[in-house]
Amino acid sequence: MTSSPSSRGLAPIAVAMDAPDLEAVRAWTAEVAIVVSTVKIGLEVFCRDGAAAVVAAREAALASGRPDLDVFLDLKLHDIPATVRGAARAVAGLRPTYLTVHAAGGPEMIAAASEALPDTRVTAVTVLTSLDEAALERIGLVGPPEAAAVRLAVLAVESGARAIVCSPNEVAAVRAVVPADITLITPGVRPAGSSLDDQKRVATPARAIADGADLLVIGRPITGATDRRAAALAIAAELS
Repeated sequence: MTSSPSSRGLAPIAVAMDAPDLEAVRAWTAEVAIVVSTVKIGLEVFCRDGAAAVVAAREAALASGRPDLDVFLDLKLHDIPATVRGAARAVAGLRPTYLTVHAAGGPEMIAAASEALPDTRVTAVTVLTSLDEAALERIGLVGPPEAAAVRLAVLAVESGARAIVCSPNEVAAVRAVVPADITLITPGVRPAGSSLDDQKRVATPARAIADGADLLVIGRPITGATDRRAAALAIAAELS
């Protein structure tokens, strides 16, 4: 099991590396690696660059003195169990600390990913932070976001997930119903005064941590800054 960010003196932040190319992945990782615990390689970057994106981030972290940098592979797998099992095995060599699957894929799918990657914290995504109650109603997901997130989180943990993604609005309710060793990851985190962009259910970093989050996903407030290291340090200072 990975040690907690706080035990390593690092900010519990996963910087979303939504970078335009591999050189940017390297450069951004080098800038923030001594501040944050984790970098997140998302679907767009992985579809474009594949395993090379993870290799680039790890090489930059190593050069910065951070061989223990956590890699969050955010692929949000959602398919039949056999396919998800195969996809999870296909990325096993990258040794991700976290790999996301959609909780809505069901218990057998979550279990398949967890069995395929026993050394990775398979991470179940509950309700996307871009969705509000009206959107959930249109797609037929029963209940307001908090009820849906809690229900999916419980199902995911029972099926073998060791981390949960939920918005800051639901993190306190999810923390109340899952074991303490389950890592809660919150996207939709925005420092006060930041643009919300396409996020709808958001909170400040300090509020998300106070409500029970273990790891905050933060992208544009850091990666869009002129000085990315300074932006990461400012958020880390707020959390400490």
